[in-house]
Amino acid sequence: MTKPPTDLAEELRLQVKDRTAYLGVIDRLNKASVDKHWEAYTDIPWDDPDFAVDKNDPRWILPPVDRLGQTTWYQSQPPEIQAQIGLWRVATAMKIGLQFENLLKRGLLNYAYRLPNGRPEFRYVYHETTEECHHGMMFQEFVNRTALPIRGMPRSLSMIAQLTPLIPLINTELFFVFVLGGEDPIDYVQRKSLKGGHIKHPLEETIMRIHIAEEARHISFARHYLKYRVPGMARLRRRALGLATPAILGVMARIMLSPPGPMVRHFKIPAAVVREAYKSEAAQDEIRSSVGKIRDLMAELGVVTPVNKRVWKAFGIWYKPGGRAAARAA
Repeated sequence: MTKPPTDLAEELRLQVKDRTAYLGVIDRLNKASVDKHWEAYTDIPWDDPDFAVDKNDPRWILPPVDRLGQTTWYQSQPPEIQAQIGLWRVATAMKIGLQFENLLKRGLLNYAYRLPNGRPEFRYVYHETTEECHHGMMFQEFVNRTALPIRGMPRSLSMIAQLTPLIPLINTELFFVFVLGGEDPIDYVQRKSLKGGHIKHPLEETIMRIHIAEEARHISFARHYLKYRVPGMARLRRRALGLATPAILGVMARIMLSPPGPMVRHFKIPAAVVREAYKSEAAQDEIRSSVGKIRDLMAELGVVTPVNKRVWKAFGIWYKPGGRAAARAA
């Protein structure tokens, strides 16, 4: 009779299998970055008249499914004001996106700086950094063409965010949670918008499709990195990760999905309208859904505990009460 493997032997076998799968993912992502990539000033026809940005273009008007677009206040505004508000929203999302990707690039390079020779992650990180550079250029070019006073992140938050590129020097797993916290919510919104046919302007659609295609690779790497690394983390580091993750996601999702303060002030949007659009239960559901994939990943990796589940709930990003997943987790 064949002797069954010991627990240690089984563990080592699974580690080898997991590492092989992990390296296979990196190889595929590296190949995909070579085979299909886009350049900001080559693959977008900026000078095509159909791609021109006019702040009064009715194609910027928010669709009926948009929370703000649903309000009586918004629908009562002249068409040109509705268009300007819609354009401001799009441009702010792009400005915040390029600011986040600036932090991401610096963090990725700090991570790559200390990688030993021969590590396949090095090449992938440089592919991703190159792609993020093109995203930043196309986002900023779009913002420039709106001629609107777009600021992006709130100033106080932007100052705190400058610490983000240092995270990989301390905890790479936490850094890749931050990566997903910035990428998953906007990816969720963009995919939903395209699928619903809500994007009307060809420039916005082109930028969005490029971003979704390349971000799929970036999200895949971050998720596989966490799947590979988190199970081997020391207990205290896992606890810290479990407490920090919902705080990061709760803040990041709201930055991406909440109305920009300068827009609210510029158009004198009443506070009651902002509450109606963004503080409703439907709006909170949208925030919960935008981080659903990361939340499920953390639960799958055993990072979620009865203690840190309270943090998820405090930030309003735990499963919706009474939902199927919540019942399973209870």
